[in-house]
Amino acid sequence: MTRARLPSLKALQAFEAFARAGAMTRAAEELHVTHGAVSRQIKVLEQQLGARLVAGPRHNLTLTPAGRDLAASLGAAFDMMAACLPGADAGEDLAVACLGTFAMKWLIPRLPRFLDQRPGARVRIVETLASADFGQGGPQAAIRLQSGPSSPGVKATAFLGHAYGPVLSPALFDRSGARADRLLRLPRLHSETFASGWAKWAGDVGLNLPAGTQEQAFEHNSYMLEAAAAGLGVAVTAWAFAQADVLAGRLVAPWGFQPLPTRFTYLRPALAENPLAQAFGVWLREEGRRDPAPPVALFQLHPTSSS
Repeated sequence: MTRARLPSLKALQAFEAFARAGAMTRAAEELHVTHGAVSRQIKVLEQQLGARLVAGPRHNLTLTPAGRDLAASLGAAFDMMAACLPGADAGEDLAVACLGTFAMKWLIPRLPRFLDQRPGARVRIVETLASADFGQGGPQAAIRLQSGPSSPGVKATAFLGHAYGPVLSPALFDRSGARADRLLRLPRLHSETFASGWAKWAGDVGLNLPAGTQEQAFEHNSYMLEAAAAGLGVAVTAWAFAQADVLAGRLVAPWGFQPLPTRFTYLRPALAENPLAQAFGVWLREEGRRDPAPPVALFQLHPTSSS
C-alpha cells in the first residue's frame, strides 16, 4: 500500500509549535530557530496544502478553522510518535508553575492522591510569579489567581474559590480576651505581595482600623503565616494558605474569611494534547469540590472607631 505524500515534516513541526505556544516567538524559542524561520515554514506548509492556516496581523496571528483542525490532529500525532520512542514508557512528566505558598500549603499536601492515580507520573512544581509562558524546557501548565478571561490559546479551569481574612495564634487570641477592640490593636502582619491586605479587608467589612498600631512586612506569605502562628501578630491571608493551620488549631480566624472575585485557576495550552496535564486539571476540580469551606466568624463585625 502506497502512503500518501506528506507535507514537509519541518513545516508541520513549526506549525504545531506555533499552534501550541500561541506565538511565533515562543515557537521559535522551543525549536531553537528564528522567528522568521517559523513564519517561512508555516507559509511553506500553507502552499503545500493549498489552505490558509493562520490569519490576522503579524503581531497577533490566529488560527483559521482549517488551522485549528490541523493543529488538533498534529498534536495527537506528535504525542503518538513521542510515545513510540525508546524510553517513552519510563513515566509521564508534568511541570506546573504555581505560587509558592499555595504549593506549600494546599497543593503539595494533596499531591500524593493524584500520584496514586497515575503510577509512574512525575509532577514538578515550579515557583514563579511571572505570567504563564508555556514552551520547551518550561512548565506545561500553571496555577494562577484569575478573574477575567485568559490569553488567546490558553485553556483556563477555575477550580477553587478565593477568600481572605485575619488569622492569629490561639495563645494570642486568648491573651486578648477574645475582644475585637484588643485584637485590632495587636501588631499587624502582611506580605510584601499583598501589602494592602489590611486596608482592603477593613474596607470590605466596614471597619476603621485603630491608628498607631505596629506593622511588620514579610517577603513571603509562608514567613508571615509562621510569624502569626508564633504569636508575633495578626496576619491577613488567603483561606487556601491558612486552611491547614486553621484546621490543625495552629491559627484561629476570629472574623472568618471574606470572598474575593478571583479564583485559583488551572492554565494550559488550549491546543496541546497532554493527557497528564488534562488529568491533573480534572483532579484539581475534584479537589476543589471537596475542599472545606472557610470557618464562620467567632463574633459579629461592628464598625470600630479609629481613635
